[in-house]
Amino acid sequence: MLKNENREKERVRQLYVTEEQCYLAGAKLVAGIDEAGRGPLAGPVVAGAVILPPFTFLPNLNDSKLVSEKNRAALFQEIYKIAVAVGIGEVSVELIDRHNILEATKMAMKRAIKNLGVTPDFLLLDAVKLKDTALPQKNIIRGDTISASIAAASIVAKVYRDKLMQELDKQFPWYGFNQHKGYGTKKHLAALTKYGPCPCHRQTFSPVREASRVQS
Repeated sequence: MLKNENREKERVRQLYVTEEQCYLAGAKLVAGIDEAGRGPLAGPVVAGAVILPPFTFLPNLNDSKLVSEKNRAALFQEIYKIAVAVGIGEVSVELIDRHNILEATKMAMKRAIKNLGVTPDFLLLDAVKLKDTALPQKNIIRGDTISASIAAASIVAKVYRDKLMQELDKQFPWYGFNQHKGYGTKKHLAALTKYGPCPCHRQTFSPVREASRVQS
């Protein structure tokens, strides 16, 4: 048991290597930023921004896709308890359709940074670069598996967005949003074909356009 605990502590410690480089360069507040919801056919895109205290041990911290729903919920609560600051940015389906999903994702990230309530010294982003900010930044491919701050942001964004999709499921229960969170699963595509899109579907995404065409 102790061996497993030590192994987990070492794994999480390795997630702070990038943050440590920022601290050594003089940054005190390092914010990790990540999104949830770029791929789904419905619902908003959400970004999380998290500033963690240096070298805080959070068991099970990882990319949200690699963490169970139960552990994500526990981490979400723990991150809010110990973080220096947490910000969430949400961008609507209407804006996704108007601007495209990549630009909407960047908008969500900027809103999340603004909603931190403090100004970070450095930004760590998962594979996205923000051009309209004066803050120094580093974009890291698969950053949510490499950086503790980005991993924490991915947990925050994922749990928050999942809750939003559960609320949408109450309004539109025939699509199954509670199960697939808006992703294009077989069940979701079948419901789209049967019922057509609802207002929370992304009209510019091809499966939704096709369902609209079939319904018309």
